[in-house]
Amino acid sequence: MEKEFKITIDAPREKVWNALWKNESYQQWTAPFAAGSRAETDWKKGSKVLFLDGKNSGMVSTIVDNKPNEFMSIRHLGIINNGVEDLDSAESRQWAGALENYTLRTVNGKTELIVDMEGNIPEAFVDYFVQTWPKALEKLKEIAERN
Repeated sequence: MEKEFKITIDAPREKVWNALWKNESYQQWTAPFAAGSRAETDWKKGSKVLFLDGKNSGMVSTIVDNKPNEFMSIRHLGIINNGVEDLDSAESRQWAGALENYTLRTVNGKTELIVDMEGNIPEAFVDYFVQTWPKALEKLKEIAERN
């Protein structure tokens, strides 16, 4: 699956970047995906990421690349159920290697954010992402333009 989601935000790239990855704003803009969404990481290249919901379930991932205010690439490795990492089950392997890429560009004094999802994304989640990403990006836009 390859899906791309775009939004133009009336704020400089630095503000959008901070809204994307700072803990408090991250929890706000990702809430449409799952109540209590959070990320446990330092966002550095090569670092592990635990994307968790309010029930300590979610994704195990790694930061492939991080170019501040420009590009972040995240590779999904597996899933987490009730706080337990699973990289080996059939369900988990469906996600292995999937990428989420975030690209920020300045266009006419505003920031264009492009989110690409590619690779192993289970078909059962495609409609969910198509419906949820626009909601999450609208929330991100609201946060970045307000602050």
